[in-house]
Parts: sequence; structure tokens; C-alpha cells
Amino acid sequence: MKLKDLGLTKEQLIEKANTYLIDTAARFDFIEERAEGMYVYDTDGNEYLDFFAGIAVNNTGNCNEKVVKAIIDQCQDVMHTSVYPYTIPQALLAEKVCLTVGMDKIFFQNSGAEANEAMIKMARKYGVEKYGPKKFEIITAKKSFHGRTFGSMAATGQPDNACQIGFGDMTPGFKYAEFNNLDSFKNAITENTIAIMVEPVQGEGGVYPGTEEFITGLRKLCDENGLLLLFDEVQTGFGRTGKVMGYMNYGVKPDILSMAKALGGGLPIGAICATKEVAKAFTPGSHGCTFSGNPVVCAAALAQIDELLDKNLSENADKMGKYFMDKLKSLPKVKEVRGKGLLVGVEFEEGLSSADIKHACVDRKLLVTAVGKSIIRMLPPLIVTEAECDKAYNILKEAVESVM
Repeated sequence: MKLKDLGLTKEQLIEKANTYLIDTAARFDFIEERAEGMYVYDTDGNEYLDFFAGIAVNNTGNCNEKVVKAIIDQCQDVMHTSVYPYTIPQALLAEKVCLTVGMDKIFFQNSGAEANEAMIKMARKYGVEKYGPKKFEIITAKKSFHGRTFGSMAATGQPDNACQIGFGDMTPGFKYAEFNNLDSFKNAITENTIAIMVEPVQGEGGVYPGTEEFITGLRKLCDENGLLLLFDEVQTGFGRTGKVMGYMNYGVKPDILSMAKALGGGLPIGAICATKEVAKAFTPGSHGCTFSGNPVVCAAALAQIDELLDKNLSENADKMGKYFMDKLKSLPKVKEVRGKGLLVGVEFEEGLSSADIKHACVDRKLLVTAVGKSIIRMLPPLIVTEAECDKAYNILKEAVESVM
């Protein structure tokens, strides 16, 4: 859909959006009309280097050709059905994901928050049915982010975050411990604890990778205490951290795993994978989803995963992430550069506003996002090259200098 074909000006379309859309985000002052590879384009034809990837979604590049073709082909067959018939894309995707991530069973959702909600429900039901009515407590990390539904936002370890403020009491059954602090999690365990739930790399919390000692220690801690280990890989999955899944950097395996974002190649899909034993907690009627395993979205996801694996994009994410993070250390006023693969954060010294830097980057046609008061987070498509990392660095350097 093109603006010129509608007979509207940029200002008229923005006015419509501002009139009718509920305001939950500070939008950029341009209309994205087209996207391809590493770039997005506005209605005036301006080209923006994309180091945001739709918030870690477009891992194989914007409008990947094979993903787009898979969507078009499937739309000509079946666009939607109920959850009762088998469909070809759903069955093939279930097999592909389970074999790729090394898990037994999968359930499809529509988003990351829904996937985390399903993971929480499965863990709680498993605990209650196996151990008794009070065995449903889950320990999550401070500075975590797990979504905006009532279960997932209660799991989010940021009580001062806007996603929790103003909604009344949170869903009970959650405790918070310090990320990368094994003793903190150990001390939080009670007789009612059934699971520990963490992100391998905290994204919204400020881009903090889990240490080897911490992640492997959590697996051992869960095994010793009969607990489930849950990994939220909504943002870290499918090549983002330099491995197909983030937990593969640590040589451990979870009992339940959530995923979304990059899974769909640009279409909305989430999922949880679980071991056979834990998956038994979900029985007919205990959980469901009208759009679970939508044929079009599953076809897109199949093409997306094939592209990730065939082009070995996780390896490129590892290589380019190291190159880019090393380069970012020479930016002005840098306090710390953190990340894993192409989930990259730059924390600046006090006094520099990450929001100001973000908008200065957008003005110079680079898309990044801000976390908190002083952190810039970057998640480019995994097809990024050294030349594009250099270009992003130069724009970011100009942006920082402009707000100093």
C-alpha cells in the first residue's frame, strides 16, 4: 500500500493515526512504507539503516524474499482454519523447531508475551499436579522483561517499570532474585518453588548477558532441588546471540523454552517447547489459542528458519557482533559495551540521554532504540556486514557528539 495511491499527504496520515490509535509509544516522525534487507524507506524515499530489525524480528533481513514467497504461496491455499484439522505448515514447523532446538514438544501462540504466559501456566500446572496446590512459585530475575499480559508482567522483575504501574495487584506466585547472582536465586527458593525463569541475555533490562557460571549454575541448582528451568528466548532466539538459541552458548538445556519475534520472519507467532514429561501438564481444554499454528504464519516461519540455517546467520551474528562491539568501545563518553552476538548495548556516562541519542540517530537515518536513561540497544538483521557496522558506528558517533 503506497501513500500516493491513497491521495493522502504524510501529514494527513499521521493525523489519522494520532486521532484514532491509542498512544502507547513515542513514534518516529516518518512513515515506513517499504523495507528490504538492511534498510527501510519512508514515504519521501529516504533510506534508513535498520539496526532495530522490528525489535529483533527481521533476523533474515526486511522482507526476505523466501519468506515473502512462502507467505504468498500459502495464502493461495489456506489462510486460516480452526485448531482441529492438521495442516501441512504447522506439522512441518513443529518438527523443524523441535529438531532445531533439541526439544520434544511444541505449542504455538501469537506473540512473545503469550508464549511466556503459556510457559508460566505449564510450569505452575506441572507443579500443582505433581506436588500439591501450593507448588506454583516461580523465581525470575530483577531487571528482567517477560511481557505485558498479567502473568508475564508479574514475572517481569521491574516493579518500577511502566508495564506494572497502575494495574493494581500483580498476579501472585513470583519472586525476584539478582541476575548473574547464583546465591541470590538459591536463597530465594522455598518449599513452594517450582521453577526458575530467566532470559539468557536480558534485553529490555539493559543488555546484560548471563555469565557461564550463572546459567550453568542455574541448571545444577534446579536439578538439585527438583525445579524446572525456564528460558525466555523471545528476543534471544534464532541466531540473535551467535547460536541458534541463546542457551546453546552455555551447553545447558531448559525444561521449557519460549520463543517468538524472529521465529515468524515478520509475521506474529510465538511458541513454547518442552520436554515430553513437562508437556504432559497441558491436556485438552487446559490451554488453547484460536490462531495457534496459523498456516500462513507457519509457512513464513519455515522459510525463516531455513534461511537462518542455510546461510548460517548465527555464525555471522557471532562474528559481526564481536566486530561491532569492539568498534563501539571507541565512541565518546562510553561507560560500557555489553552484549552477545548481535544483541548489543552501549551504556553512556551520566549526563548523556539515550533518548536524545536515539532521536539524533533517526535524524541521521539510523534506527536504534533506547533502554532506560543511558543505554542504546541495537539488534540489526543478522545479514549485516562490516561495512554496515562501520556506517552505523559513524552515524552513532555523530549523534553522540551532537548531544554532548
